[in-house]
Amino acid sequence: MSSNREIVQAPGAPAAVGPYSHAVSAAGLLFCSGQIPLDPITNQLVGETPAEQARRCLENLQEVCAAAGTSLERAVRLTIYMTDLDAFASVNEAYGSFFGEQPPARAAIGVAQLPKGAYVEIDAVVAL
Repeated sequence: MSSNREIVQAPGAPAAVGPYSHAVSAAGLLFCSGQIPLDPITNQLVGETPAEQARRCLENLQEVCAAAGTSLERAVRLTIYMTDLDAFASVNEAYGSFFGEQPPARAAIGVAQLPKGAYVEIDAVVAL
């Protein structure tokens, strides 16, 4: 692999549920794999609602960012995957609490299903 690419494993984030890294840094950016709402200690799904699950996803992404020496506040783009777009307003409220006056670019996508039966998954691209 190229020496311009570095794998990031975040000890404070849940273990990967497949053959992927928590993130890869390259070209001054951190490309974070999607996080579902897993508790980092038990690796069990948490959150009764899509909004609660979105909060856990973002907390997991914060851990991935910290392991790479950056923070979620430096995100340039996030993608939210949801199994129920009717929950968009509540997920949006939870999401908004993580970002200040200058939030990152974002896409929200409705999907049929997510790993482990999660309602929400979020990935990110973050400046280093």
